[in-house]
Amino acid sequence: MTSLLGLNPYERSALVNAIASGADDTDDLFARAAWSSIAEPGDRLAGVLIASLGAASSLRALVDRVSASDLEPMLSEAGVDDGLTSELGKALERWLPRLNETLVTASLTQAARYGVHLLTPSMAEWPVGLNDLGAHAPIALWVRGSLSAMQALEHSIALVGARAATGYGEHVTMESSAGLVDRGYAIVSGAAYGIDGMAHRAALASRGTTVAFLAGGVDRFYPSGHDALLNRIVETGAVASEVPCGVPPTKWRFLQRNRLIAAASQATVVLEAGWRSGSLNTAGHAGSLGRPLGAVPGPVTSAASAGCHRLIREYSAVCVTNADEMAELAPLEPAALQQARISEHHSEESRLRDSLSARSPRDATDLATRAGLSVVSVQALLGALELDGSVKENERGWLRVDPKKEKPLS
Repeated sequence: MTSLLGLNPYERSALVNAIASGADDTDDLFARAAWSSIAEPGDRLAGVLIASLGAASSLRALVDRVSASDLEPMLSEAGVDDGLTSELGKALERWLPRLNETLVTASLTQAARYGVHLLTPSMAEWPVGLNDLGAHAPIALWVRGSLSAMQALEHSIALVGARAATGYGEHVTMESSAGLVDRGYAIVSGAAYGIDGMAHRAALASRGTTVAFLAGGVDRFYPSGHDALLNRIVETGAVASEVPCGVPPTKWRFLQRNRLIAAASQATVVLEAGWRSGSLNTAGHAGSLGRPLGAVPGPVTSAASAGCHRLIREYSAVCVTNADEMAELAPLEPAALQQARISEHHSEESRLRDSLSARSPRDATDLATRAGLSVVSVQALLGALELDGSVKENERGWLRVDPKKEKPLS
């Protein structure tokens, strides 16, 4: 059996274990890492070949310089329709020059240096929505950050828009991102300047989960002006790409990256976009995948909102104006929604407890101001806390008490 890219099994295992400790199938992982260097994002022929023959077997065929005419019967046996010889011939011409052991080894070494994980479709953390891309699905994902954040994509909404955002667009994005996080959603975007960056920042400020998909390797953050932001995302969320470390972003890769944003999310919302904004490309992918699509209207005189109006008028995007309406595009499962409400309740309760004093009585209005809550919410929470003996009321206001020292009211 020909060694994959000339490396012996021990070298392959060492490289793979550096980015996927305890991997069951090092051949498959190594082959997918190699294929992500060989094929451009969204390469249909590479997807067909890997799905039919397996990543390791198809890479081995490439290493052995198997011809297109020899590959076609192998694909036919795997159930793939005939007539791919000419396409396979062209594909081999673009793949073979990239069959470079040094590049693959360097990308894996760089990934290990930055603590990057390699995700494949067989892993539990793989975003299942990407499978809807079929042969155009990514071969693997290079992820920097929390793998659990990738699982949060099962209840996520993508917020995208123009790089040259207006104050109006950024304000709506901030309110929407924070509101969706409060409702239990993860936020997905592309880390670009403008709307994308605001969507990520607001999610982080609300202590939510956010995932950024990049067009280049995750070892070199782009844009460089968002280096600090992307490092913050890595701490609690994830930064992902389908190209390996060391690969620079290009216009083509940005367009292909957009399909990942649309496929990984349960819905896509365009908050601000010009007539030819790249965000419309993401919206197009969402529409072709059957994902719900929303667009935020803007002033009819604003060129920055012309793309959103076009989506609503010509592409049946749903007009959305706030987080509640965006959440309606992809309602959470009852259990997830219930958990989100419980988390929100506990968060508000903690804020109220921090605002109470054991010595200085405070009325509901004062507590609401200190906690950043409405007076109605404070009154409801005080009633619940009074029942379990955590607070008591006197003629001047509410006091925090130790339930162990005072009996609950009967």
